[in-house]
Amino acid sequence: MSNPSRLSALVTGGSRGIGAAVAKRLAADGYSVLLTYVTKPDEAQAVAAHILADGGEAQALPLDVSDREAVAAFFKKHIEGHVELEVLVNNAGITKDGLLVRMKDEEWDRVIAVNLTGAFACLREAAKLMMKRRRGRIVNIVSVVGQSGNAGQANYVAAKAGLIGLTKTAALELAPRGVTVNAVAPGFIESDMTAVLPDAVKQAFLEQIPLKRMGTPEDVASAVAYLASPEAAYVTGQVLSVNGGLYR
Repeated sequence: MSNPSRLSALVTGGSRGIGAAVAKRLAADGYSVLLTYVTKPDEAQAVAAHILADGGEAQALPLDVSDREAVAAFFKKHIEGHVELEVLVNNAGITKDGLLVRMKDEEWDRVIAVNLTGAFACLREAAKLMMKRRRGRIVNIVSVVGQSGNAGQANYVAAKAGLIGLTKTAALELAPRGVTVNAVAPGFIESDMTAVLPDAVKQAFLEQIPLKRMGTPEDVASAVAYLASPEAAYVTGQVLSVNGGLYR
């Protein structure tokens, strides 16, 4: 699959929504894309097929980022010595919402494991390779609620806020080796999750957004593409908000 003339991008959680849009955009920008999935193999393969049909290069591969040993094995099997990894997009994430006083330990642990520990595991492996090459781009997908808080999402908010802190620290550590680390913080984005919300709930969200519309996965993908591009060579340690002006 890999073409030595093309740099590669790894997008975790690339089977749908923001991850799928990011994978397609980076492929359109000339990267050979590896996208990962856990529970949606058919959707992930469909994203890869779409990229291939458009003349790009892509491969959909299974990976549970919460399993640190699996992440290390994945990088050895598919990345190290196989492709020139230029971009890592940490997008894999899950939600298990509930009021914190009722939140079960496993709900807390699983969300932290996927959204924060998983991003750390992938970032660590990618950083080892990028530091040797003295170049690379790492983009972490966080959330507006990681900046503002959100009732009923203590686990998710803590993970995303933690990922913002990880972004800033990794940016400081990797900058001397020419590697940038940034985050993109989406606001209210059209997705499978938001599609099932009652109209009244959607309207309540829209009233808080100055641009008076939900964002699209493509809006987020454009921000990621910028941070992955040469134009962002002097940008690191930043959180780029893609939220229509929603600052809660």
